[in-house]
Amino acid sequence: MASLCASKFFLIPAAAAAADNRTSSFAGFGSFSFTAATNSKKSSPLICLSISTHASIKEVVQTENAPAALGPYSQAIKSNNLLFVSGVLGLLPQTGKFISDNVEDQTEQLLKNVGEILKAGGASYSSVVKTTILLADLKDFKIVNEIYAKYFPSPAPARATYQVAALPMDAKIEIECIAAL
Repeated sequence: MASLCASKFFLIPAAAAAADNRTSSFAGFGSFSFTAATNSKKSSPLICLSISTHASIKEVVQTENAPAALGPYSQAIKSNNLLFVSGVLGLLPQTGKFISDNVEDQTEQLLKNVGEILKAGGASYSSVVKTTILLADLKDFKIVNEIYAKYFPSPAPARATYQVAALPMDAKIEIECIAAL
């Protein structure tokens, strides 16, 4: 179970939550509960929101318009109004082979693949909030940025980029992302 607690940041008055102190459900979201408390040092109201991560709200997303997963994982998972897209390579969906050996072509193809997975999950490039880029060679950072910028509109998602020792199938690049639904 994930919990989020804050003081003075919720739009729900602590007194109302204290009187309510119950668990509710949203269709397709799982369950949540509010608990009100008082911080003993400052006597400021504190409300905690807990969100269930019960497996029944974990939905597999799969499309034939992107390459199949290379191992025991899903192309993407929907959970708690988020879409988690697994690492994607620049493979052609029809053949399962790389479009070419260069990073430019692999980046373009993998971003097209990401787009298909996002679409299958009910999201788009503009709903992506976080990406992680794995590069075989960090010297490719500049060219990857130029291609990446064509796909993700402003404001661009938060991002981390790493050079790694190796990628599956000797790929030049892999990207994973999280989108809000």
